[in-house]
Amino acid sequence: MKRRRGIRRGRSRKLRLSIAVGDYDRTRPLADGTVRIDGVDPVLLLLSPEEIFFRAMRHSDFDVCEISLSSFVLRTARGDNPYVGIPVFPSRAFRHACIVVRSDRGIETPADLKGRRIGTPEYQLTACVWARALLEDEFGVKPSDIIWVRGGMDQPGRVEKLVFKPPRGVRIENVPRNRTLNDLLEGGEIDGIIGPRLPAAFERNHPDLRWLFRDPARAAAEYYGRTGIFPIMHVVAIRRVLAEAHPWLPATLCKAFEQARLAALAHLADTSAYKVMLPFAAEQLRGARELLGAEFWSYGLNEANRKVLETFLAHHHAQGLSPRRVDVEELFHPASLETYKI
Repeated sequence: MKRRRGIRRGRSRKLRLSIAVGDYDRTRPLADGTVRIDGVDPVLLLLSPEEIFFRAMRHSDFDVCEISLSSFVLRTARGDNPYVGIPVFPSRAFRHACIVVRSDRGIETPADLKGRRIGTPEYQLTACVWARALLEDEFGVKPSDIIWVRGGMDQPGRVEKLVFKPPRGVRIENVPRNRTLNDLLEGGEIDGIIGPRLPAAFERNHPDLRWLFRDPARAAAEYYGRTGIFPIMHVVAIRRVLAEAHPWLPATLCKAFEQARLAALAHLADTSAYKVMLPFAAEQLRGARELLGAEFWSYGLNEANRKVLETFLAHHHAQGLSPRRVDVEELFHPASLETYKI
């Protein structure tokens, strides 16, 4: 008897998808099978953000992936984005701790960055967009007030994943081909670095390096109290042709990622034995909830997340990265923006 197409061993075939995400507590339930994705046979790839973003933006390597919010917005604005998003945000971070300066240059306040040479791995990185937004909104330091030195943090030869035209007045220099930002920072050839990773010299407790904000956690808490913004770094996206061919897929993925998030939160709140190697984890979780609310790491396009995204989109365009102002709804598949209720 001829087997019907799409049927194997009496059961419907599942959609086999490559899914590339970082190795986090909120993605691990998908990787270890604790949470299953309805109708999907996943090939889970736990990779570094740099690898995922480069491969996704250069070659569209993955069916589903975590992706840089900045790169995603840039390509959406240009109209050539091979991916469509769902409102799942696997990475969020306050960026007060991503600004490192030399302590021997008289840099005491953010305003002292004006006229300085500051390293950046890529100008369009989401962390750097948020840091520039923070400096401008809170301290009046515009991107054009700083000389930006662009290159690999610890490896020479890093380039921007996507081409863009900086706005008039913004100065961007490139690190010499065989040098790194860490080299320049240690040698005193730049005054500081802004990036998602801390430079190796800082991690080694170089005596002439420190955070710009001496207590970045306190500064971030005060910033949240003023603005209500907990910055979104990454979004989950689906290859556009797949979402069009399988209209059930966006909502299904939202459901699975949300279940994984809730599983991770339950583990974090279990104080019988800490699930993370972090002393005072229970106290820090309580503090986060008191500051940010019970849903401090929410998915979906609720009011708080919309405000964060609108703030980012405004700065992304103003910083010359997106050629036009993108609306929030443009980022996401319509089916991912609503769900059923019982």
